[in-house]
Amino acid sequence: MVLLAAAVCTKAGKAIVSRQFVEMTRTRIEGLLAAFPKLMNTGKQHTFVETESVRYVYQPMEKLYMVLITTKNSNILEDLETLRLFSRVIPEYCRALEENEISEHCFDLIFAFDEIVALGYRENVNLAQIRTFTEMDSHEEKVFRAVRETQEREAKAEMRRKAKELQQARRDAERQGKKAPGFGGFGSSAVSGGSTAAMITETIIETDKPKVAPAPARPSGPSKALKLGAKGKEVDNFVDKLKSEGETIMSSSMGKRTSEATKVHAPPINMESVHMKIEEKITLTCGRDGGLQNMELHGMIMLRISDDKYGRIRLHVENEDKKGVQLQTHPNVDKKLFTAESLIGLKNPEKSFPVNSDVGVLKWRLQTTEESFIPLTINCWPSESGNGCDVNIEYELQEDNLELNDVIITIPLPSGVGAPVIGEIDGEYRHDSRRNTLEWCLPVIDAKNKSGSLEFSIAGQPNDFFPVQVSFVSKKNYCNIQVTKVTQVDGNSPVRFSTETTFLVDKYEIL
Repeated sequence: MVLLAAAVCTKAGKAIVSRQFVEMTRTRIEGLLAAFPKLMNTGKQHTFVETESVRYVYQPMEKLYMVLITTKNSNILEDLETLRLFSRVIPEYCRALEENEISEHCFDLIFAFDEIVALGYRENVNLAQIRTFTEMDSHEEKVFRAVRETQEREAKAEMRRKAKELQQARRDAERQGKKAPGFGGFGSSAVSGGSTAAMITETIIETDKPKVAPAPARPSGPSKALKLGAKGKEVDNFVDKLKSEGETIMSSSMGKRTSEATKVHAPPINMESVHMKIEEKITLTCGRDGGLQNMELHGMIMLRISDDKYGRIRLHVENEDKKGVQLQTHPNVDKKLFTAESLIGLKNPEKSFPVNSDVGVLKWRLQTTEESFIPLTINCWPSESGNGCDVNIEYELQEDNLELNDVIITIPLPSGVGAPVIGEIDGEYRHDSRRNTLEWCLPVIDAKNKSGSLEFSIAGQPNDFFPVQVSFVSKKNYCNIQVTKVTQVDGNSPVRFSTETTFLVDKYEIL
């Protein structure tokens, strides 16, 4: 068998996609396909036609033809078998047998054609093998990626630990009245203590970017290498200049970012061999005149097992949610077991959960426009006065079981009108004159501190104070879904486990 080309063409002989398996010009293949419809006899039912030089083996597919062009001495039975395989491949990649659909997936089809025929001779493959070869799914690659991700996580954890040690050493030196040590190793200079904290903070926050390992320290002496110490002094001078102009906000905000980064990235305390991370993220948009435009919440339970002997376990889930969340288990989790007994276990009880990797076993979603589901309502009332606007803004916690920490309500301000005049306030505030925002900071909002207000005056129009943005973090989840017990599959004996719960804001706006 010598297969010259495989093509999908219209009934008029126009080539949509064609793959030549021997040396052949474009003009030659287009001429052969253009002559193909003229050779067919409408009164006879055949699957092939011949000319003096080639044979066409074809199969109609709605308005198209799947055509194989072979030599005349090829085995017609093998040609027909190959044609059937080609015809079965096309629906795998194209949802409809139409010209535009074939053109859109032309490269996928060409790759599949190459798996069927090589140098004019058919390969011994079936449809399942073709699908596997074209997907290029590699178990070794998955193992390599899992190992690399584990190494990256361990490196990030070690980096955070080192950063904490450096910060602690600097604080201890400041308490004892000594000069803060410089933490460096680049060339012959070290970074000053003040700029070190900023560099450490940026390192913690931007852990996703690859870091270049520092060069080893060189012998002391005159050097023309880049000196980071001089750059640190320039930064310090710039900060001092800003402070002299009244910009005292950035130092406190930098300290806050440092504490936030340390808190968010700190490893869980007393992490057991079986550890669950329950995380929820909320996206909420409200109107300034009331009404919830959209609220969407996504949650997930991530399981991490660090000991092989606890691989075959089951999680007992307690779902006290009454808001109507939609639950979905991982495909490898026994869905019937979860529906009947609220147990999360693998479909095959003999298999184990992966070790030293985070596995999402259960996720849920809640989408609503019901105002009673808003966890924290914000009411902003700008009123025009003779000198500008009097703004009253208040919050109220509607979910008494929640405890929101580090709440920041950010109100935009008009530019070029100076600082606002604060009247009454519950909590603290920060004015960022460069970003033209007023940040209302509340350490904790819970059932004992479920409402508060802020009043201030500033020049501007009512529309200048929107959108209001809210951010917070909570150690209690919104949907009341918890893991209460972990047991082993064999013997049903209890297993010690730890849980880390986080409720975060993805976007929270009042437009």
